[in-house]
Amino acid sequence: MTAKIIDGKQIARDIREELRREVAGLKQKGIVPGLGVILVGEDPASKSYVTAKEKACEEIGLYSDDNRLPASTSRNDLMALVQKMNGDPKIHGILVQLPLPKHLNEVEVLRAIDPKKDVDGFHPVNVGKMVVGEKSFLPCTPRGIVQLLARSGVKLDGAHVVVVGRSNIVGKPVANMLLQKKENANATVTICHTRTRDIGRFTRQADVIIAAAGRPKTITADMVREGAVVIDVGVNRIEDKTKKAGFRLVGDVDFDAVKEKASLITPVPGGVGPMTITMLLYNTVEGAKMAAGLA
Repeated sequence: MTAKIIDGKQIARDIREELRREVAGLKQKGIVPGLGVILVGEDPASKSYVTAKEKACEEIGLYSDDNRLPASTSRNDLMALVQKMNGDPKIHGILVQLPLPKHLNEVEVLRAIDPKKDVDGFHPVNVGKMVVGEKSFLPCTPRGIVQLLARSGVKLDGAHVVVVGRSNIVGKPVANMLLQKKENANATVTICHTRTRDIGRFTRQADVIIAAAGRPKTITADMVREGAVVIDVGVNRIEDKTKKAGFRLVGDVDFDAVKEKASLITPVPGGVGPMTITMLLYNTVEGAKMAAGLA
């Protein structure tokens, strides 16, 4: 068996087209969804990511308020900007790009964001609502994973999902989302992590494996049963002198070997990655609808 590749780029394009049409309809009602973005410092990866978000906003018709601040920005100035966005009716979602410079407290800044505008889904209020199954902003990467599975026809009701990784950004939230008694969920979920003895003992039982460990080749072919679905969240740089940059990107899964056993698998790049920004756009549109009493 050779796995079918889950094309995250195409699925992301499909969702963005749906959002573009929805935004056009909202604009006819006088509602323009708006995203406020704050980037502090000159981190190259962060700058590239924010630029991609700006382009994506323009693509589907969102209003974007982009603020690029020097690395020396004070705590008071940053908090004042967050509070200004909290009170701005044109802004329905606030994104503070991480990481922040070391003199700024990331937890303090993220908790200062109004939960009704927390489109990253990181505020404790939204985390709590997610856990108990109430409507809330869901973290973008986990929400993207659920969409990839749903739009690829993966039946999760009663399935055994093994999540490898327990981060607050991916592992914990995706596990919580998939065990909810809801559509595109209702799975039996096992979480493995760095202290798990013999991870393969669990992954070999899985109908779906979600690899979010942050380490290349964490999931090898001997850890995957025939016909399993494998979602690779990892993005790791490994040295490759044949590449102009001197490195290439790989996931947490030994892709070439595992694809010969899995039924469906995401590539890196081009799998989960394109979904993250797309779900940020989705959450922003949802925020605008909630503010207008439409959701």
